[in-house]
Amino acid sequence: MDFIAAAREIIGPPNVLTGADTARYAADWTGKYSADPVCVVRPADTAEVSALVRLARETRTPVVPIGGNTGQTGGAQAPGAVLLSLERLNRIREVRPGSRVAVAEAGVVLENLHAAVAEHGLAFPLTFGAKGSATIGGAMSTNAGGSNVLRYGNTRALVLGLEAVMPDGAVLDLMSALHKDNSGFDLRDLLIGAEGTLGIITAAVVKLVPLPRAYVTAMVTLASLDDALALLDHLQAETGGAVEAFEYMPGAYLDALAGIHPEMRLPLAPAGVNVMLEIGITAAADVEPDPDGIAPALARLEDLLGAEMEAGRVLDAVLARSQSQRREIWALREAAAEVTLAITPNVVNDIALPLDAVPGFFDRARAALSALDPGARDLSVAHLGDGNIHYTVYPTRDDPVLADAIMEAVEQVVQEMGGSFSAEHGIGLSKKRSMARRKDPVALAVMRAIKAALDPEGIMNPGKVLPD
Repeated sequence: MDFIAAAREIIGPPNVLTGADTARYAADWTGKYSADPVCVVRPADTAEVSALVRLARETRTPVVPIGGNTGQTGGAQAPGAVLLSLERLNRIREVRPGSRVAVAEAGVVLENLHAAVAEHGLAFPLTFGAKGSATIGGAMSTNAGGSNVLRYGNTRALVLGLEAVMPDGAVLDLMSALHKDNSGFDLRDLLIGAEGTLGIITAAVVKLVPLPRAYVTAMVTLASLDDALALLDHLQAETGGAVEAFEYMPGAYLDALAGIHPEMRLPLAPAGVNVMLEIGITAAADVEPDPDGIAPALARLEDLLGAEMEAGRVLDAVLARSQSQRREIWALREAAAEVTLAITPNVVNDIALPLDAVPGFFDRARAALSALDPGARDLSVAHLGDGNIHYTVYPTRDDPVLADAIMEAVEQVVQEMGGSFSAEHGIGLSKKRSMARRKDPVALAVMRAIKAALDPEGIMNPGKVLPD
């Protein structure tokens, strides 16, 4: 109560929520994680965040930051803690087309940033299904990936500078627009991906790229995953690395999607290996229609896929001929979280593998799964271009011990194949045991030392990321 009373003095009573008013913040959208916070505070700027964190340190009150609440690992669960919402830090401070950067506060919704920079012919290329509610701060907190990592990299690759409130309330100003700055430890990348355990990111300088003049988008059915990866290599060579998305949607996923959303039109009959691909076109000469009204980039992709079909690697293909058709194709992929979480119980694995290991993963994972729970099923979608597989298992019973055994078995396969048990969703609560099992012990010791040095009272998002 001392914290609540003092917080009301700092940011005003309407911005300190208690009781039933905290309900929409207290549970994440997956429904897996919910807990009543002490209160929800809604600061309006960095100075107010700083004052609240100083107050939390003085009163030994745990603080958990929250953005758009679109996470899947329990990173914003706050039992007995203050939930610090960054939703009011939602200004795009400036867009600087000459430097191709934007300065955005942590509460800016990703889609709003997309719209603002598009007015300048630019793009912030981080995108994923939750872009209409996910925030810049949340994306940085988990080092989010998404569909365009293949061309542009994940969040770390898209942030030049940031501002953060440290556990003692001090404001760390790293708001640089420099592409090179070799002046000591890289504190920016330390805070990105730390999930609020080392400080609260309040703003960032983000990289922008030229907005593509057009997109060439297609759904393709292939004979195998090996053929899909060969097609990716061919496309990259032919386009100079302009492939932005290369998304794997197996037939089982498209069948499940049709069961949930029968109104969605499938552009081709589901088969074993279906890939949505998209190429971003920036050269004017590639989008200017020929006398028949066909853009050169579209014609080239048509020819390339035709040759692949003659060779037997591509079995079928449909190209988007309009923006509405492109949106229909993207909608199939962006429904993935809804589709995979619709069945319960489930065990969600967000893994990364070297590209050449992806085709062999599924047989090995299913063999391990069969040994544990012969009746269990699986469902996958993947950012195939960067080796990130969302592999969801549906066990035959709701048993936490079995769920952990399944996750451990999948981790073992992934580790043997040179991969990682966490690709883009973060650690939060759900992967703490995985961290204990799989993370290098020396790396864990270094992480704990950094946490203890920066947050000796342990008030910043306690209980997340690091194993107990």
